[in-house]
Amino acid sequence: MSATAAPDAFLHRLDPDMCVVTAAAGGERAGCLVSFHSQCSLNPVRYVVWLSDVNRTFRVARSAEVLAVHLLARDRYGTAELFGGETGDETDKFRRTGWREGYGGAAVLDDAAAWFVGRVLERTAGGDHVGFVLEPVEWGEREGAGGALLRLADTGAIRPGHPVD
Repeated sequence: MSATAAPDAFLHRLDPDMCVVTAAAGGERAGCLVSFHSQCSLNPVRYVVWLSDVNRTFRVARSAEVLAVHLLARDRYGTAELFGGETGDETDKFRRTGWREGYGGAAVLDDAAAWFVGRVLERTAGGDHVGFVLEPVEWGEREGAGGALLRLADTGAIRPGHPVD
């Protein structure tokens, strides 16, 4: 096996849960569909989300004190399509979906099966994405939102709203 094929042999087997990350700062709101995210500490609890440095959500998140992270059930594909297939440079996504203001002014989506708002503790470069290490400070779930979560394999037909190199 060649060294260049090795990463694909591993990475193509992954099928993470998808989430929508929203940011609010300076009177602006933004949000995008994210597959790079994970709990990164047990005690204290920390979570990291990785945002592409070419999209509007990243530009707003650079100044945000908190981010909201939302898990979507598979029946909320339309929300994933909105936040993954549209760019905030051209579309006000928040006019097209229900949301409320959460801790620190975070935009919390009504469609989320479960969500949390996290205080941004650290930003770290990681290639073409920047990691935002979050301290969860508020969380919740949508009543009756059981069932399977939306996964990367479920979103293959969504064409990214921002440019991809």
